[in-house]
Amino acid sequence: QVQLVESGGGLVQAGGSLRLSCVASGRPFSSYGMGWFRQAPGKEREFVAAISYSGDSPVYAISVKGRFTISRDNAKNTVWLQMDNLKPEDTAFYYCAQGRRWVTPTIKQVVDYWGQGTQVTVSS
Repeated sequence: QVQLVESGGGLVQAGGSLRLSCVASGRPFSSYGMGWFRQAPGKEREFVAAISYSGDSPVYAISVKGRFTISRDNAKNTVWLQMDNLKPEDTAFYYCAQGRRWVTPTIKQVVDYWGQGTQVTVSS
């Protein structure tokens, strides 16, 4: 049974930073790309960032490029999202995602599993 457990969300002022963590279990972590998506109230879930199964070639949404950094440690079955210079429009529920084998999950259609989500609120 695959489980993705996120942590690290919270309330922060604009310009601040947060670091989200996601610990995966249930299948060989190093064989699967990982990603982060977010969903704000009344909006569709959208792609934020993703990283390949080997940790190469991170991909970012234009809205977060240069402010967010995705990384992973296959020995710890963990993926992180470092979020700097946060803006009020980054407020959303953030979800960890595990893609199909060998696939970097940049769209919802190739996500096999989702975490339960963690709330990020950025005040102005």
